Amino acid sequence: MHWKARLTLFAAALWWGSLCVIGFLAVPLLFRNAPSTAVAGMLAGKLFEAQAWLSLACGLVVLMGARDEDGTATMGWAGGAVSFVLLGMLCALLQEFAVAPRIVARQNLAVWHSFGTGLYAAQWLCAAVVLWKVTGESRHPRAGGAWNDG
Repeated sequence: MHWKARLTLFAAALWWGSLCVIGFLAVPLLFRNAPSTAVAGMLAGKLFEAQAWLSLACGLVVLMGARDEDGTATMGWAGGAVSFVLLGMLCALLQEFAVAPRIVARQNLAVWHSFGTGLYAAQWLCAAVVLWKVTGESRHPRAGGAWNDG
């Protein structure tokens, strides 16, 4: 497997895996074990901020690997994975710059928290689809796909 293909696969796996760990493990553990919900909320906010930046970095790395066999960038790469990368990155940006500031300011907290949760879930789904498509059978080196070095 070519190093660019490995890097793309690594970035897709890191993106989806980090969303799983932060959203489904770390943050729930914070709210169960922190001395107060205020402390848990502050720490969760920091984790979500770091996750947003990691998501954007991973998305950029995946986009750099979004090339056809001839090296041309295309929206159809890996079965249309590029559109899911872009949508996932948009979710991360919206969460970080539209939703998080309103949650921190405690503006209509229930609505913005629900919207943020929805964006996180959408980003998780996009990252899962990207990982699924990037690791597809046609791209597997043993299947003689596009990632085969020879």
